[in-house]
Amino acid sequence: MEHLTAEQIAELTDEKDGLANIRAINRLYRNQDESHLFPVNGRFNATERAIRRVRTLARHNGAIAGLEYAYAVDWEISEIVNDERNW
Repeated sequence: MEHLTAEQIAELTDEKDGLANIRAINRLYRNQDESHLFPVNGRFNATERAIRRVRTLARHNGAIAGLEYAYAVDWEISEIVNDERNW
């Protein structure tokens, strides 16, 4: 499966508003997720953890959606995967 970029994911979900947009973005990230093949320290799925972190940040700092949300999830996945403390 070809991995979509944050920009491509946001573009595919652009017609949806609010929570529907966020759910569609999450669905696309989950569909292309392969972190179950490489669980961080054998304990958790990086995509799910990233989505939860972004949800928490959005709840505390104001709602985000669309490209901004897709970038946030993408960035969190990278942070989790590359964080040496997880290993």
